[in-house]
Amino acid sequence: MNDDDFLGFAPPAFNPAEALQRLRRDLRELGLAERAGVFERRGCAIARVDLDDTALKAQTVKRPSRSSPEWQSKTLRSSADARDFVADLKKRLAAWSDRDD
Repeated sequence: MNDDDFLGFAPPAFNPAEALQRLRRDLRELGLAERAGVFERRGCAIARVDLDDTALKAQTVKRPSRSSPEWQSKTLRSSADARDFVADLKKRLAAWSDRDD
């Protein structure tokens, strides 16, 4: 197969509003509860996602903390970025034990 076979094929454009809705569903499926734009597990902030014009601004905590969590930011510019964000968060949630809450 050569490159000419794929001419005219383009992936769908990234729609941040639709991606945000999907991301919210995915985070709830991980067992997180949304409160005031922050996704929590057992009262500890874990993640937050904000809509930007052309992307999503996602943040996760380095470690769960009830007092003042330390946030790590990431910009999601495609559906693949959003899937990677959820997969990474799923791994982090599995790694954090109950003593981290």
